[in-house]
Formats: sequence, structure tokens, C-alpha cells
Amino acid sequence: MSLKYYVGAIISAPLLPIMFLQGKKIRKNVPKLPEARNPKGYIKTDSEETLKILAIGESTIAGIGVDFHENGFIGALAKEISAETNHSILWKVYAKSGYTAKLVRKRLLPKIVDSTADIIVIGLGGNDAFKLNSPDVWIFQINLLIRDLKRKFPKTPIYFTNMPPIKEFPAFTGTIKFVIGNLVEILGKRLYRKTKNMENVHYNKEIVDLETWRKRYNLEGDISAFFSDGVHPSKLTYQIWGKDMATFIMNTKSFTS
Repeated sequence: MSLKYYVGAIISAPLLPIMFLQGKKIRKNVPKLPEARNPKGYIKTDSEETLKILAIGESTIAGIGVDFHENGFIGALAKEISAETNHSILWKVYAKSGYTAKLVRKRLLPKIVDSTADIIVIGLGGNDAFKLNSPDVWIFQINLLIRDLKRKFPKTPIYFTNMPPIKEFPAFTGTIKFVIGNLVEILGKRLYRKTKNMENVHYNKEIVDLETWRKRYNLEGDISAFFSDGVHPSKLTYQIWGKDMATFIMNTKSFTS
């Protein structure tokens, strides 16, 4: 049980009708972008070693906001790991916009035909927050997801990406940023508590802060440069996020190059 969640739920309850109306307006104004194309790729190097990466998750992993996956999160992640290790990288995406952890487990995992993988990367949390799923519901589904993946890939390390920076979304109102943004951070804390002592399971708990990214990578321009539609990442954001996540993966003890 999360005391912070239930206190927040009580505080947020009067705001739900307002959020409903605001949400309808946002859905009307935000363009509906397609998922990225070409959900698998290969980066060839002169190395005899090839790492196979599976990326699983919701809209960000599905590449909403870019044309091809090689220009999205998985493309940036694979390029960075390949550049740092000189390994060839074979990558594949199993993701769907709008999916929660439960839907990913029930509808996407059965579609995974691969029998081997060296790295599994999972990006979830946004849709569970939008659905107002409680931390208990969230972590229950995460437990099942990890269990099912470990049955299929018992020796493969699993890496969960950072939670989406909902408080930064320019298309969202202050009310939605407050309620959903706080909830997604609570979900992230529960995920960290769950995974911190698990073998071969890791969660990048750093909260995405666009101002921090701006300073870290000497970026210019306003916040709109980070988003394709006010909600989903732009190509720039995918490149930074993929690079950051690759560094996180390579710095964990589960990663063997």
C-alpha cells in the first residue's frame, strides 16, 4: 500500500471532472501520430560478437513521433551500445501505443517469437498512470510481466526505462501534470523498490528533467523541441533518452560486453 498514493487520490478526487473535460480537449487538439515503421534492424560492425536487444512497451517504445524506429529510442540505444562495445546489434521492437503493463503482458508477450535475447528493455508507466491504476495494481502486473519474461528468457537481463516526464508535457494542463505526473513518479518508486534487489532486473530511476538534459548535452531551444506533438518525444528526445539508457545499461553489473 502507498500512503502517498491514497492521500493524493483523496486530494485529486474533486479534480477528476475537470481532468475529464481537459483530457477531451487535449485529445481533440493533439494530432494522432502513427507508430514508427520497421520494428527490427541490424547494426553491423567488424566484430564477431552480436548482441540481440528486444524492446517492449508502450507508445514511446513504439516510436510515436518519428518515422522509423532507427530514428527513435531503440535506434539510438542500439547505436550507442554498438559504438561503445564495437559489437554488432540485432534489435527488435514489440510495442503498442496505449498499452498498459497488463496489455503488454497479455497481448504482446505471446507475439514474441524470438527464443534468445541478450538484453530486454521495457518502457512502461505512462498509460498505467493515465488509467489511474494504483501502485498495487501496477506492481502486480509488473510482477507477472517479469515472471513471464524470465520463464522465456531465464538468463537475459531486463532493464526498465525511466518513467515518462509527464510533468514536462507542454500539451497538458497544470491539473493533469499535478495528478498524473505525481502518480507516475509513485509508480516509479514502487518499481524501484521491487527491482532493486532482484537478480538481472534493473530500473533506471532517474527522473527525466529536460533542463538537466539541456545542460548535460548543451542543447538550445525551448521545451517544444523535445516533443513531437506536446506529449510524445521528438527525434531529439529519443536520441538523448536512448543514449542515456544505453549508458545506464552498460554501467550495470548484468551487462557483459
